Amino acid sequence: MAAADLEVVRLAAERELSFFTCRSKLAEVLEKVLKAELIRLGWPLEKTHDLDRLLDELVSRRSDLLSVIEPLCDALAEVYFSDRYPGFDLDDPDWVVLRRQLQDVTELMRTVSERIEAGRGR
Repeated sequence: MAAADLEVVRLAAERELSFFTCRSKLAEVLEKVLKAELIRLGWPLEKTHDLDRLLDELVSRRSDLLSVIEPLCDALAEVYFSDRYPGFDLDDPDWVVLRRQLQDVTELMRTVSERIEAGRGR
């Protein structure tokens, strides 16, 4: 599911369509990737959309992915909610930054997926 969502964000970002929707959806994909990594590390699934909370869980587990995850959480934690509601879309669209974040989330998802697959082979 996260891969399909990421593809939608990629296609929209290429065409520069609906910046705030793209950014919010990218935060949602990041949430799914963080949860996948946490579950891989033994975290009991918890119903939360709070990227900062998920980040804290990864910090407590001393994840080696923090150098990638922390900047993404810092950038996307607030927009996950604010971009969904009118009146908070005060930022000018920055497609360059969004595309860089998209690349980072894509690479993070690839890394986590590879780790999950490697764990299945044990």
